[in-house]
Amino acid sequence: MKTIRLLVMVFSLAVFTTEISGRTSAGSSDLVQYVDPWIGSGGHGHVFVGASVPYGMVQLGPSNSYKGWDWSSEYHYSDNVIIGFAHTHLSGTGCNDLGDILLMPMNEIQTEQGDRKDGSNGYASTYSHKNEVVRPYYYSVLLDKYQIRAELTATARVGLHRYTYPSGKPSYLLLDLQSGNGDDAYACYARKIDDYTIAGYRYVHGWSPDRKVYFVLKSNMKIDQFTLYNDNTPTDRIQLNAKSVKCVLNFGQARQVLVKVSLSPVSTGNAAENMQAELPGWDFESVESSGKAAWNVQLGKIRAQAFTEKGRRIFYTALYHTMIDPSLYCDVNGQYRGMDDMIYTDPSKSNYTTLSLWDIYRAWNPLMTLIQPEMIPHLVNSMLSVYHQQDKLPVWPLWNGETNCMPGYSSVPVIADAFLKGFTGFNAEDAFEAMKATATNPAQSGVPDVMKDGFIPSEKVDESVSKAMEYAVDDWGIAAMARKMGKTADADIFAKRAGYYKNYFNSSIGFICPRLSDGSWKTPYHPAMAGVRDFTEGNGWQYTFFAPQDPYGLIRLFGGDRNFAKKLDQFFINHDSMGPNAQNDISGLIGQYAHGNEPSHHIAYLYAYAGQQWKTAEKVRRVMDQFYTDRPDGIIGNEDCGQMSAWYILSAMGLYQVNPCDGVFVFGSPVLNRAEIDVPGGGTFTMEAAGNSPENKYIEKAYLNGKPYNKSYITYKDIMSGSTLKFMMSRKPNKSFGRDRKLTTGCIEQNRK
Repeated sequence: MKTIRLLVMVFSLAVFTTEISGRTSAGSSDLVQYVDPWIGSGGHGHVFVGASVPYGMVQLGPSNSYKGWDWSSEYHYSDNVIIGFAHTHLSGTGCNDLGDILLMPMNEIQTEQGDRKDGSNGYASTYSHKNEVVRPYYYSVLLDKYQIRAELTATARVGLHRYTYPSGKPSYLLLDLQSGNGDDAYACYARKIDDYTIAGYRYVHGWSPDRKVYFVLKSNMKIDQFTLYNDNTPTDRIQLNAKSVKCVLNFGQARQVLVKVSLSPVSTGNAAENMQAELPGWDFESVESSGKAAWNVQLGKIRAQAFTEKGRRIFYTALYHTMIDPSLYCDVNGQYRGMDDMIYTDPSKSNYTTLSLWDIYRAWNPLMTLIQPEMIPHLVNSMLSVYHQQDKLPVWPLWNGETNCMPGYSSVPVIADAFLKGFTGFNAEDAFEAMKATATNPAQSGVPDVMKDGFIPSEKVDESVSKAMEYAVDDWGIAAMARKMGKTADADIFAKRAGYYKNYFNSSIGFICPRLSDGSWKTPYHPAMAGVRDFTEGNGWQYTFFAPQDPYGLIRLFGGDRNFAKKLDQFFINHDSMGPNAQNDISGLIGQYAHGNEPSHHIAYLYAYAGQQWKTAEKVRRVMDQFYTDRPDGIIGNEDCGQMSAWYILSAMGLYQVNPCDGVFVFGSPVLNRAEIDVPGGGTFTMEAAGNSPENKYIEKAYLNGKPYNKSYITYKDIMSGSTLKFMMSRKPNKSFGRDRKLTTGCIEQNRK
């Protein structure tokens, strides 16, 4: 009974408080066996490797020493040196931070990390992948230097460690509060509470400008000796506040030591309360079992049948990667620290952070509206809370810091999508006020120029084209939400702004181009050149197709379907050099298409809007086959907190929501034979792909609820009604499928009026 009670308690804290219905038990089969957390840990994937529960505050895993961009998550498959085990990690980002509260077991006292290449002259140790066990809920490794076996598991807010020391050797544990993932700790504090307990905090400046993490550490073995270090200088104190604080815990010659570490963004008192609520005992196997059960429930949100076991591994690993972030950001009492350093309380106890909004508004959020509808109101309320703290909606929030990373106000399409799909549980008037205030904020880069002239001058603002075009996407969501709320004047204003992308279209050359203050086109201009000041992680080719909010308007700029499709064809075969300054993010190339970065993610689906769905099928199947594998380098670019995997999950089902707010899922080419998603009300959405195979990548025809279906999309409403969508797949393209414009518009056409 103890195990069952702990399982229920940990599970309820691991996932959003209001959600899991009994029907999700359909996912309780062992789907986690198909998850390989090493996928994406090599190459440029930057994924987290370690133990966590879905959307938990704690991501407990190994940390390599930082060696550059590919170590943004602190772990890279190419490495073989561990500096310890930290309780927070990013997953798939292009920037580095976190890495808080680092522990390292030792049998010789060291307080300096040592050589990055081999771990010598310090506490770091080499390791081998053959001595690692990597699962979503459990991580284990043998440290070569010490011959210590480290095992990790976690609840939502607590990390649990089990260290097995070699017989006859001293048993030490280092707590390093200075160490982090490239950030700068400016204040650290640790205090011995009793012979089993240490508490403290870590304040850091990093990518997140000013972040505060509190902790309580408790061991199951008595601490025979406790030594605090001011950086690397030992002291005789029981508490210490300094820029660099380290502790060495001596457990004598204990053969095995268990340590649990609870986190809080508010206080050590709250951290202690989190530990008592989530992990009062020491049953490692029960916590591990609970974590496994939590992952199986969440992975069961989609019941998928793939071509092969390899395909199933790729699919369920991708689904797992969509469930690491965003991370829970409140204590068990609902308290959390705001961007203004004030303490707030979320009555639902489901406040979230680590929102890579510029990335995830494209595919991750539409996916969540299908498989995690209970989570959506909590995400919206989390973003509205940030608005009230800093007078603008979040851009890229990380704990109690706003990174302001990436262009656009990308929380807007997430909120608009929720409202337009009928989600409740948040104040729509408050949300609209926040969206409008953010879109008219004079401090927002380039917004005054957009409001005054309809474009942002290149010589005045960096990344001017990308910012303006992202704003146009966001403004479409504001306009659509205003229209539904009866705010006609606002709807008209923001609908006009949603079309400002056209102000960058140079019809004489057929490209989106940067403009100067006098309205002229910037010259010289080479659309393939990347890394220039006008674009964000992209080039003129990629941003020429960046109008997901208005594909038909974009088509008209090119003079119609035929010319537009021809331009798309050129896009996928053009190999002009992107120049010496192209970012590492621009990877996964098919011509100028770059799947490794988000601005390209919708482009293959644009063929369907021009009546050539079969070309969409060919392109997306090629992307899935070529750029998603079951190897460590199996994600072609930064995972970006689930976006890269969300693209795959939707595309594997043959669907993709091009416009981030309109609830229209365009057909591609499914690589699953079947997928089932339980929907509210007791129904199930089912996708079947009859005759599917690696060769049969084209949709010959489709049926919806058993009736012939000639449209090249399905709506969110149809999906959530529990419908059955059946594709008949073929080796040869049916070029007439979805060709009639009237059959590819539906609510897309309605929303563009």
